[in-house]
Amino acid sequence: MADLRPDPPLLVVLGPTASGKTRLGVALAQRLAAHNGVVGEIISADSRQVFRGMDIGTGKDLGEYGAVPHHLIDICDPGHEFSVYEFQHCFQAAYAGIRARGHQPLLVGGSGLYLDAVVRGYALQTVPENPGLRQELSGWAWADLEARLRRLRPHLHNHTDLDSRERLVRAIEIAEGGVEQGPSPGRAVRSLVFGLRWDRAVLRQRITVRLQERLAAGLVAEVERLLAGGLAAERLAAYGLEYRFVCQYLAGMWTWEEFFQGLNRAIHQFAKRQETWFRRMERHGVVIHWLEGAGDPLGEAEQYWRAVHF
Repeated sequence: MADLRPDPPLLVVLGPTASGKTRLGVALAQRLAAHNGVVGEIISADSRQVFRGMDIGTGKDLGEYGAVPHHLIDICDPGHEFSVYEFQHCFQAAYAGIRARGHQPLLVGGSGLYLDAVVRGYALQTVPENPGLRQELSGWAWADLEARLRRLRPHLHNHTDLDSRERLVRAIEIAEGGVEQGPSPGRAVRSLVFGLRWDRAVLRQRITVRLQERLAAGLVAEVERLLAGGLAAERLAAYGLEYRFVCQYLAGMWTWEEFFQGLNRAIHQFAKRQETWFRRMERHGVVIHWLEGAGDPLGEAEQYWRAVHF
């Protein structure tokens, strides 16, 4: 008799920055291969790791993957405007390829909008650039831009749109285009979602230690190389806190101590925003199985997977 069971669900590993998502995702893929003969392949759900040459600031940690295949890392050059719309298409291509090989896909990352777009099946449309609107907004103050976006999107959920002027203008452009992003049940991917969590004080310590490690690994030199390669500081600053603060430090806006403390504090705040996004996903019906980072998250995750798959 034919086996009519559905394909095993997409395994999702999410959590705030510095929670150990990549390590758990890789360990889970390795465990499935060792105990069940299942080959796991990881799809990155990180909005910045798609860019080549941006390694330290985005925390790619490529050495952690070992022999585990991974996707959606180093797929475009810095300066390219990579959107959640493009991510969806890249994800679907990678996901279909993994399924066609009979392997187990794992989606691993902390970019809430990207995760939500897959798990809840966002129906998105592409919106072309509007040169006239961009020209109109070029002289606007930040507060006026934010007020305009909030008028267009009274229930603004994607607060990364407020991370830089470039993102803010693009968000207005999309909103002016009349495109609403939201879930479409028919496009949602059947998923088993794991979340990593830590005691607040421990997570703060992990964030600080990781920042120190990235600086020791050459984060400032990475930014200098990107700037020397022709990437504008304003563009680079739009790629996240690490790049924005280093650009400001190199421009003489901070002493080293001010730079470190300011960036460290900003990353802590970013982690809180990520957690807020994950709670919002839960309010919208996404079941997240929370795993204690200080416990045995790998063992717990494997038990959940076995319960669903067998």
